[in-house]
Amino acid sequence: MVLRTIFGILLGFIFSTSLLAEELKINPNHPDQYTVVKGDTLWDISGKFLQHPWQWPKLWHNNPQIKDPHWIYPGDTLYFSYVNGEPRLSFSQHSGSDEEKMEPRIRESGINSAIPMIPSDAIAQFLSSPKVVGKDELSNSPYIVDIGGNERLIGGAGDRVYVRSILAPSTLTYGIYRQGDPYISPQTNEILGYEALFIGDATLVASGDPATLLVNKSNSQIRQGDRLMPNLETNVALNYFPKPPENQISAYIIRVMGGITQIGQHDIVVIDKGTADGLQAGHTLNIFRAGRVINDTLHSIEEPEVVKLPDEFSGVIMIFRPFERVSYALVMEALGPIHILDRVQTPN
Repeated sequence: MVLRTIFGILLGFIFSTSLLAEELKINPNHPDQYTVVKGDTLWDISGKFLQHPWQWPKLWHNNPQIKDPHWIYPGDTLYFSYVNGEPRLSFSQHSGSDEEKMEPRIRESGINSAIPMIPSDAIAQFLSSPKVVGKDELSNSPYIVDIGGNERLIGGAGDRVYVRSILAPSTLTYGIYRQGDPYISPQTNEILGYEALFIGDATLVASGDPATLLVNKSNSQIRQGDRLMPNLETNVALNYFPKPPENQISAYIIRVMGGITQIGQHDIVVIDKGTADGLQAGHTLNIFRAGRVINDTLHSIEEPEVVKLPDEFSGVIMIFRPFERVSYALVMEALGPIHILDRVQTPN
């Protein structure tokens, strides 16, 4: 955990220096001061002062008083000003008493109480499951042949399940999955991967063919034929440092997670580009709603001319879990209706 935290801070410094060369764009409606409240995120606060919230490292880099902007807490007040022509944020720490003067001081509260960059609870369930798998990845995985040893067809938490061919286990913990719908490219109709629907977790009791496992928890009924994949520890990011990709990305929203139809802020979407295209966790992309196609009858009533209106900027997403050919992303900003097949691209 300590190593990950140090690694995150180092990444923040690297990204900060790389962003210094970009033109800092100040939000013309920025406040002169803002007091942090519980529920704020660094992204939201940065958006109050900047047109592009991912540029926060440069704004806060100008002020040596804010040594690590990840350690800002509810009650802290930020002040916006210009010093020698350069925009700057200064701050005072909450003293714990309304009658005491707020001034910089050493803080003893834990890092866990600092405000996060993004609302982590919005993405928590998508960090480990579901998964995106290849065509044969699930079909070649061990599968449940019996539940409870008494020919039951469905099961749940607390049941024993018997699974074909776990002979040389690499772990004692397994996820139970069921193949979901494919992710399809809207441009080529190519299958980019399959959603592996998370059903539950199980612990290996005895290896063999069949092996015996105990179901620890289940999100839905477990069935014969459900597949098991090992729960191997992955390097899941604990914090994110949003920034645009270095290369030009043009992709489309191909799915919204959670069974919703209207896409808004903090919803989870899937786009048709991934690590094979250079996307990484933390990359931000602008969303554009396709302009309508209209008939220009003023040009000619008899033969109206077809005109496509310009695409309209409608929000920002941040990649938080990229796979090889698709990525999960969080909607950071929603300035208007967002739909499946809306285009996303590297910010200009």
